[in-house]
Amino acid sequence: MTVPEAAEALAISADAVRSRIKRGTLPTVREGGRVFVVVEGETTDRPSAQAQPTKRPGEDRLYEEMQERIRYLERQVEEEREARRRADTLLARLMDRMPELEAPQETADAAETAEQEPERAEPRAAAPGPQEGAQRRPWWRRMFGT
Repeated sequence: MTVPEAAEALAISADAVRSRIKRGTLPTVREGGRVFVVVEGETTDRPSAQAQPTKRPGEDRLYEEMQERIRYLERQVEEEREARRRADTLLARLMDRMPELEAPQETADAAETAEQEPERAEPRAAAPGPQEGAQRRPWWRRMFGT
């Protein structure tokens, strides 16, 4: 059949037939510079019938590989979503516990209290050198002798 005849027999446009010829889904025969479409089992009596595309060798294998890759990528996306959900949950829990994790103010107050009340503080190791009283004098008094 010619391209317009094939288009009418397949109930599609002539451009659609040409596109299928370019993709290789419709078998063709070239004679004398003209292209004829081979439509097996189709007659012009049934214009509404759709032609089944002919499959090339290995198309089934490629189709299966593509489907498997799509399934793999869908699983990866779902795993990433689940990981993100878990991370968001952990972050929310940490934010809820933030007041508990902050350093209590009592430890800073206890250090100041120990300096203010030396009799309660733990004894310090004796340092070699001048007497205890001399150590308590400011350096400028020791220096200038006042």
